[in-house]
Amino acid sequence: MSYNQGYGAQQGGYRDQQGGQYDPYSGGNGYGAYSAQDLHAGNGGGGGGYGAAGGGYGGAQGTRWGNSETYAPIDVPRAANAPRNSVWLEKQQARSRRSKWIIAAIVGLILLIAIAVGVGVTVSNNSKNKNNVAANTNGSSSSSSGSSSSSSNSNPSGGVTNSDPNDPSIFDKDPAFHKVFYGMAYTPVGSIMPDCGAKQSEVITDIQLMSQLTDTVRLYGADCNISALVLNAIKVTKVDMKVYLGNYISPSDTVAYTRQKANIEDALKTYGSDNVIGVTVGNEVMLNACSDAGIDDPNAAQVQSTANYIVTCLDDTRSSLATLGYSTLKVGNSDAGSYFSTAVLQKSDYGLANVHPWFAHTTVTDAVPWTWNFFQDTNVAFAATLSNTPEMFIAETGWPTGSKTADKGNTGVGVGGEASVANLQIFLDTFVCQSNQNQIKYFYFELFDEVWKDLIYGGVEGYWGLLDKDRKLKSGITLPTCS
Repeated sequence: MSYNQGYGAQQGGYRDQQGGQYDPYSGGNGYGAYSAQDLHAGNGGGGGGYGAAGGGYGGAQGTRWGNSETYAPIDVPRAANAPRNSVWLEKQQARSRRSKWIIAAIVGLILLIAIAVGVGVTVSNNSKNKNNVAANTNGSSSSSSGSSSSSSNSNPSGGVTNSDPNDPSIFDKDPAFHKVFYGMAYTPVGSIMPDCGAKQSEVITDIQLMSQLTDTVRLYGADCNISALVLNAIKVTKVDMKVYLGNYISPSDTVAYTRQKANIEDALKTYGSDNVIGVTVGNEVMLNACSDAGIDDPNAAQVQSTANYIVTCLDDTRSSLATLGYSTLKVGNSDAGSYFSTAVLQKSDYGLANVHPWFAHTTVTDAVPWTWNFFQDTNVAFAATLSNTPEMFIAETGWPTGSKTADKGNTGVGVGGEASVANLQIFLDTFVCQSNQNQIKYFYFELFDEVWKDLIYGGVEGYWGLLDKDRKLKSGITLPTCS
């Protein structure tokens, strides 16, 4: 899913709830005034909005994964003699045009952000006692949860119950949760410029939840102080969590890269790199460039300048990390599965490929073999031919549970392609444990439903979460145990 943002003037300073200037990085102990307030990023210029799910996906054919079963080739629908990925490219081009319109409509976006932040109040109410916790609190984790995996045993109010209101590392574990996902794609509420309403208390709640599902998280960008918010949340909750930080770049706005790089540097200076695996530079940049140019070849001359810009940012990020003493951190790139530039991957330690079977118009029973086949044939096999052999991950995959429109079907698929809780259950049952067994590294998309995407994009865009908007496991979902 793209994380499209329009960036304007330099981001303002951080302010506390009383409006005064506040330096979250003083003393090297995280947020010194965390016991008194949440942090909010000051207003900067420009506007933005995250984009929609998807990417350009082709018709990858059958392959064999490790010692697991062999899947038959899947007949991905396409017109006769159609160019590569035409069906999915057409979908993404339309989505890209919507994103540009949204970026231009700054005032309307701010209104939508306010609605999204309002939704976050529910989570804040469930975790408000964490606002009274010092950043360097000490404590131990609570005992392990029960064995039941039914959603009926999940926290009925959503969020997290804190056993000790003064220590976020002591919280009740949800018996319906199991730590079985390789990784989780995560965007905190209120992470869009210029409003930046992300709150430390809500990020802490999200980290507490995700720590019961996975030990690896990927971020998309670094605006609105989210790198520091996430690293501090990991620190105070004392959970086992590693992070791929992100810098969401745009060739048309070089200030965005510089600003986010500074935010990442500040977060690393404050919290160190113990919980950081790497920094992902760019998300679906080549996909957007190809869509703008009306082509589907990320190595074409028309988009070479975009590839060159990504490479420049990759090199600069690597140099910046080395200067800070973090040369062992990995630097990579994320894009839609079919849109990795060879030049970009040759400069990347890893690649994160968005592979969504929903947008390839598969049934849910075909979704998992299609995902594996596509990823192997299009991404893993290609990366193996490069001299630097970048490690490849599935950056996003999942299945939607609903749609804003009356038609919840997957275009042209029919029965078995619906956006529904029942089909998400099938996807979870056939993807998670099997992918773990086959050592496929993936980031599930996504933790919770995001209301603002539903308001902006409609369709299935607001319904990809394992949890609903109130951070409750969706009714009817049983998470796999992989035991």
